[in-house]
Amino acid sequence: MDLAGRTLSARRFRHTLGVASLAEDLARRHGLDPARARYAALLHDLAKEIPEKQQVCLAQRWHLIRYSEDESCPSVLHGPLVSYWLANCCGLADRDILAAIAHHTLGAPNMSRLEMLIYSADLAEPGREFPQVDNLRQALYHSLEKGTLTCVEHTLHYLEESHRPIHPLTRLTHEDLRRRHGFGT
Repeated sequence: MDLAGRTLSARRFRHTLGVASLAEDLARRHGLDPARARYAALLHDLAKEIPEKQQVCLAQRWHLIRYSEDESCPSVLHGPLVSYWLANCCGLADRDILAAIAHHTLGAPNMSRLEMLIYSADLAEPGREFPQVDNLRQALYHSLEKGTLTCVEHTLHYLEESHRPIHPLTRLTHEDLRRRHGFGT
């Protein structure tokens, strides 16, 4: 928590604490380790406030660019950047925590339960106030897997409604979660 508190603005740190709180609650509810969930949540946005131009430079240097959208919409790079930095500069070896951090913005096919938890907690944390956020939280408490699918669908709807680009990884995440839950197969 100390690293996040020193690195992030007050607003981003409040968000991070909200994500950590919801992640812990969801972890307890769904039989995951609350300490690992809190740890991943506290680290997930460490690179969020790095200027986007610098994020692109770091992602290029570290070979993290996978899609053209990574460069055209660099706000999606902060998760992979933090994950890479924690693994390669800080020696964090927990692959599930690293994946949860890397995939908390776009998701990924075959997400683990911890990855789903951090992805969803980031969207539905207690400080978020938008229509349907309470429905997302309820869905997550009922079922982590179906709740995560609901979160991804909410994100897709929001992006479509606001005429924003949808990253291919988010589409792949949605397809994977639908397939895992027997929808549209």
